[in-house]
Amino acid sequence: MQIRVYYEDTDFSGVVYHANYLCFMERGRTNHLRLMGAEQRTLFAEAEQETRGFAFVVRSMHLDFLKPARMDDLLDIVTWPIAVKGASITVAQEVRRGDDVLVRAEVRVACISEGRAQPIPHALRVLMKADVV
Repeated sequence: MQIRVYYEDTDFSGVVYHANYLCFMERGRTNHLRLMGAEQRTLFAEAEQETRGFAFVVRSMHLDFLKPARMDDLLDIVTWPIAVKGASITVAQEVRRGDDVLVRAEVRVACISEGRAQPIPHALRVLMKADVV
């Protein structure tokens, strides 16, 4: 997914403010599902039927900031799955400018319902190919 850096994304020094990378990567994770063929409203409606109150929360995130991005840069947000377990999905992400990797991240997202971890709904497991042997 590509993102253009705007003035509002930068700090006083003219580089992307570190917290904005989190927003870029959140959009990248959402877009990753879309690119896999998920119609998000349908997917979440199916999940809600299986697990009432279903939601995803970021459980942990490790980031390495390697190089800065600046206003007008065109960035690629690249996302790929590492592991799909009972109640969590771990993905790797990179923010790239051309061939340069600017930020690397590993993100673990947990499925919850009513504040407790719950198994990932079947529709999402199928989409992520977690049940394929």
